[in-house]
Amino acid sequence: MSEPFSVRVTVRGYETDVQGHLNQAVYVNYAEHARWSLLKEAGITQSGLIAQGVGPVALETTIRYRRELVAGDEVEVTCAFVWGEGKTFRIEQTIRKTDGTVAAEIMAVGGLLDLTARKLIAAPHERFKELAADPSLFGL
Repeated sequence: MSEPFSVRVTVRGYETDVQGHLNQAVYVNYAEHARWSLLKEAGITQSGLIAQGVGPVALETTIRYRRELVAGDEVEVTCAFVWGEGKTFRIEQTIRKTDGTVAAEIMAVGGLLDLTARKLIAAPHERFKELAADPSLFGL
């Protein structure tokens, strides 16, 4: 299996809390940044999704904090889609310091919403295959 998609992020001072470590909500922002970066790399844009009448939705997010991050830390945020048979899929992500230390593990459950019917689309992996210029980035 190939390495998961990843992006680099530098922790900024304004993202830290009073203890000097990365605020808990920012981990979600980093994960979301990696997801949208993967979509872009695969050839999927937000405007393109809207034009197709679909949009990704987050249904559940779990974060396991492993080590603190502080201002100036450089991290790699990975993103790997895991497909099943139903209307949902998992996204597994890791935030790792440059020395290899895992700072956080994020597992999300998502779906692809029909923006008119306001219901999840069956077999979202098939729709992502159609939408993406490079479906291999989604493991398809």
